[in-house]
Amino acid sequence: MRTLKAAICFFTAFLFLAVTCGVASSQSKPRARDLGVPLDGTPGPLNAITDVKGVEVGHTTLISGDGALKVGVGPVRTGVTAILPRGRDSKDPVFAGYFSLNGNGEMTGTHWVDDSGFLDGPVMITNTHSVGVVRDAVIAWRVKRAPADQEGYFWSLPVVAETWDGDLNDADGFHVKPEHVFQALDSASGGAVVEGNVGGGTGMVCNEFKGGIGTSSRKLEAKFGGYTVGVLVQCNYGWRNQLRIAGVPVGREITENTTRNDDIGSIIVVVATDAPLLPMQLRRMAKRVPLGLGRLGSFSGDGSGDLFIAFSTANAGAADAKGVRQLEMLPNESMNPLFLATVQATEEAVVNAMVAAETMTGINNNKVIGLPHDKLREVLKKYNRLTK
Repeated sequence: MRTLKAAICFFTAFLFLAVTCGVASSQSKPRARDLGVPLDGTPGPLNAITDVKGVEVGHTTLISGDGALKVGVGPVRTGVTAILPRGRDSKDPVFAGYFSLNGNGEMTGTHWVDDSGFLDGPVMITNTHSVGVVRDAVIAWRVKRAPADQEGYFWSLPVVAETWDGDLNDADGFHVKPEHVFQALDSASGGAVVEGNVGGGTGMVCNEFKGGIGTSSRKLEAKFGGYTVGVLVQCNYGWRNQLRIAGVPVGREITENTTRNDDIGSIIVVVATDAPLLPMQLRRMAKRVPLGLGRLGSFSGDGSGDLFIAFSTANAGAADAKGVRQLEMLPNESMNPLFLATVQATEEAVVNAMVAAETMTGINNNKVIGLPHDKLREVLKKYNRLTK
């Protein structure tokens, strides 16, 4: 019996390590710039949202089963992604702003973000039918880690966003559990961010190619303050026919394995910066995200949930309950470089997601191909847009 238990424990640990180590090793995969995609702007050292100091990202990826859909059994192609503005050990809210380009989706907690100007806790991203369990698990995680307030209770309105992964995943099987949320939060870290078929993006489709998680950043010149803007996307939107990369009609050049005849799906975008901005200014940043998506051919179709949130890690302690707070802010007239950085990083984050994502087969043997790197390079070369 002890031998059997030991074997089970070893096998469980092996599965866990296989997932996490596989994720870590995927950092060696090429990104958009590595393939010669010409992209504007200067990225930070990691070209990721974690270039904004203090930001941490964690994923839980759930992949199991093959073949015919059996609701509650699988196949499973889903997960959870956590973005923590000041890291998992901080209890200091950040200023934030929210914007909905098209509201056929969900991002909980944003009414209070709009009213209070603060984001208190992480931003979580998952699949559509797991929003509730993720929201409740975040509250449980925070209650366990934080003491009650001075009145003796803990209050939280978590921000949890979603996109639909039902083309590949047993979406009605409710496979995301509280422990998966805890894992994403507890494993969050700075450094390189894994992209593609991971976390909440595991089962997503983007422009009829495999989609998922992508990230990018921009470092402003010293004369503009030297601030950093980072973007993370969960992309599950778009119509191949409209896809443009670096201004090139890639979607009309790579036509195999198309699956749709319209713009279907959603995208969640999280923007982070260390620039000292107030909530209404951060809302203005979030409103620039669609300009980056427009460069890629998105027109935000009727069925799309295009929901964006931006936060600033500056002004630590602004949410303290006592006394008058002393704040810093950039003048509105100084925000143009931040707007441009948001547009550029959004565009690149989506392309990075598609470049990283790999071909996946899910429920009922539905297959979504990854963006073929060789063909992408051929198309860019054809239009004289290949940089290397």
